[in-house]
Amino acid sequence: MNDTVKKLWPELEWITDGDLREKTARTWETALERSVLKAQDLDRIPFTLLCGPDLKVSFMDHKRCVVHIAKASGEKMNEFFGDDLPVNMDVLISGAILADVGKLLEYELDPSGKAVQGKYGKYLRHPFSGVSLAEECGVPPEVCHIIASHAHEGDLVKRSTEAYIVHHADFMTFLPFQGRLV
Repeated sequence: MNDTVKKLWPELEWITDGDLREKTARTWETALERSVLKAQDLDRIPFTLLCGPDLKVSFMDHKRCVVHIAKASGEKMNEFFGDDLPVNMDVLISGAILADVGKLLEYELDPSGKAVQGKYGKYLRHPFSGVSLAEECGVPPEVCHIIASHAHEGDLVKRSTEAYIVHHADFMTFLPFQGRLV
């Protein structure tokens, strides 16, 4: 795992399975290698292009919040439901970290440095490109399922428990920005 990805994602250490941790990190390394975005851009570009130009929450602020919410939710579900609805924490955390990795291929920077949807992103949204990157890096299908189903593209598939958690963590930190009452 390279230093750039370690710095971006200290939460990778929460994945206890070393092989899954490395495959998760490698997926981010591959995305950064292929993207016009650099790691430092992720701390300044907005996490979504759907909420207008005034959105100040960065890509990494949103992503790390989603990972932390997903982890806390999984822990509480394991605490309260145990074997009745077990949550695989490694799969959950890996999926939360990788859910938006495809945005690194979806976004481009315009001449002023503003993030915009690129040509690639017009044809393939980030759930698709994210799964492609993850599969290339050997990420297991239960994690790829989370990437594929975390956004609206997943509304027509049966989600795993871990995928539901990431989906809701993602949307609870996105939808309020779209329709704030105040």
